[in-house]
Amino acid sequence: MFSKVRTCLISGLVRLPGCVNSNAAIRATPALCKHQHRNFSSESADVKVLYDGLCPICVTEIRFLQFLEKERNQPGKVDFIDISLPGYDGAKYKNISYEMAMEEMHVIDEKDEVHRGVPAFAVMYGAVGLGWVARIMMWPPVRPFMDKSYAIFARNRLKWTGRGQECTAGRCEKKTDGPQKK
Repeated sequence: MFSKVRTCLISGLVRLPGCVNSNAAIRATPALCKHQHRNFSSESADVKVLYDGLCPICVTEIRFLQFLEKERNQPGKVDFIDISLPGYDGAKYKNISYEMAMEEMHVIDEKDEVHRGVPAFAVMYGAVGLGWVARIMMWPPVRPFMDKSYAIFARNRLKWTGRGQECTAGRCEKKTDGPQKK
């Protein structure tokens, strides 16, 4: 029984139309998509991940991805850019403003293309060696669920992480526990 399920799942992954689509920009192994030129090799990639360094959920995921990158001896393959730092300049990152980056995940791939939402996660995971996760996320039967789930998370993450108040106008500020010094 299990082998039948595994065979169906694998054959479904192999038949991903164009590895989802050309805009999804996930990296797939040549066995899955012969026409796609990118792969999961150790070639140097210049993937830039824009993340909210004040979001505890986001930081936890980024730390995990940095750990994977280091464990697989591929440091520097991904550049993790904390948009919450005062020096963040969207002009350096394909004009992705702080406000745009706060709305949803943005990743700039090695071809300098911008990916948002679920495709951004697929590019990011592929860059750290989790291409199988990227392919599952982008698989047509799973993708609508991923899109809906991520849209709900993106819309509510500030509230769910206790940051709704300080993010109502302009840049989010880190909460302080005591009176602020002038």
